[in-house]
Amino acid sequence: MAKSPQRSIKSRASLAGHPLHPVMIHFPVAALMALVASDLAFWYTSDPFWMRTGLWLAGVGAFGGWIASVAGIIDLVTVKRIRRLITGWSHAIVAVVMLSLASFNWLLRLNDPSAIMPWGLTVSLITGGLIALAGWLGGQLVYEHAVGVDVDD
Repeated sequence: MAKSPQRSIKSRASLAGHPLHPVMIHFPVAALMALVASDLAFWYTSDPFWMRTGLWLAGVGAFGGWIASVAGIIDLVTVKRIRRLITGWSHAIVAVVMLSLASFNWLLRLNDPSAIMPWGLTVSLITGGLIALAGWLGGQLVYEHAVGVDVDD
């Protein structure tokens, strides 16, 4: 049975009609996923280059993620139809947990670079899993609920 067509849910945090949150998440997601690879490279090689790279990737991922989350929070709290979606709240909660872990991971590395093994790698792997879950939930918001997508004719 085909779904009935639905109306778009417009983003309030947008520029020229383009939602900002999906645009802003690419670099933080890429940085935090590359952090997993960087930590694995450090584990395999013990080369301090990967330790320094991981510090930067953790910082870019955490800070960039918090900046991108502002646009998502604006939509969550100002758009009634998004606030009513369990998927929207689930996405937000998973993202906050993930960004909290990413921030902790950056602080861990900043204070003690040798903490990459085993804690930094462990937190990076958990964060990567949470990124996948948050991404799936975000995809549900776009493809199932038409958040930020112009489907109106």
